[in-house]
Amino acid sequence: MAETIAFIGLGNMGLPMATNLVKAGHAVHGFDVVPAANEAAAKAGIQVTPSAVEAVKGADIIVSMLPNGKLVLDLYGSGLLEAAPKSALFIDSSTIDVASAGKAHELAEKAGQASLDAPVSGGVGGAAAGTLTFMAGGADAAFARAKPILEQMGKKIVHCGGAGAGQAAKICNNMILGISMIAVGEAFVLGEKLGLSHQALFDVASTSSGQCWSLTTYCPVPGPVPTSPANNDYKPGFAAALMLKDLLLSQEAASHAGAATALGKHAADIYQTFVSEGQGGTDFSGIINAIRSAS
Repeated sequence: MAETIAFIGLGNMGLPMATNLVKAGHAVHGFDVVPAANEAAAKAGIQVTPSAVEAVKGADIIVSMLPNGKLVLDLYGSGLLEAAPKSALFIDSSTIDVASAGKAHELAEKAGQASLDAPVSGGVGGAAAGTLTFMAGGADAAFARAKPILEQMGKKIVHCGGAGAGQAAKICNNMILGISMIAVGEAFVLGEKLGLSHQALFDVASTSSGQCWSLTTYCPVPGPVPTSPANNDYKPGFAAALMLKDLLLSQEAASHAGAATALGKHAADIYQTFVSEGQGGTDFSGIINAIRSAS
């Protein structure tokens, strides 16, 4: 069923996600603080509005995709919740800290609005292809209503639990990813030092106990996986700065929860150094180059 959807945040992820909703037949009203993003959205068939508040008037579903928790809370506190119909559903697909996600749910509940935190995995490529994984947190009824919409932007939709559970699942997943990419990079650098070809190590590890997504889908050396950023001068993909953001969120959550995440902390430190050296815009798999330099 076609619905009216407001989409706030039309950047690298938000624009292709919103475009897929247009392709699915929905009327999409969008807004971004960056004029160039609004221009690109208009070309994609999105009805650009002069403000976020204007975008949500008359909307059935409101999706937000913003860089951090403060911006999400500022958005929810800007009159947005009150401007939308009381029958609307708010879906925040930003990757933010668990505490801010909880506060966003509280603000929505106070305003009498249904809400869901639903961050994504899959990067810009997945957003464009409509193959994202959504990790959702919120009430059963909110998830049931959101699922048909999320399925038009993603391939795998998982209800992880109550408010904030989607964000919790996202940062746990990306902590695994950050750690595993460093491990794969270290293994290939060690293999180089020992005289192994990239292909030989890939052929063994990809079918043995060392296999993981960072190796089999996103191999950090050119050749074995032609679609990986390593074959395109490490253009992102998923930028190192974004990986650092997620690793820092994992460490903030671990500190609050009292969880020991020694490898997660070490991975955050390694990416912090990489980004501080001016590599924040490099794909996160480019960490292998830092490992080579340190070797």
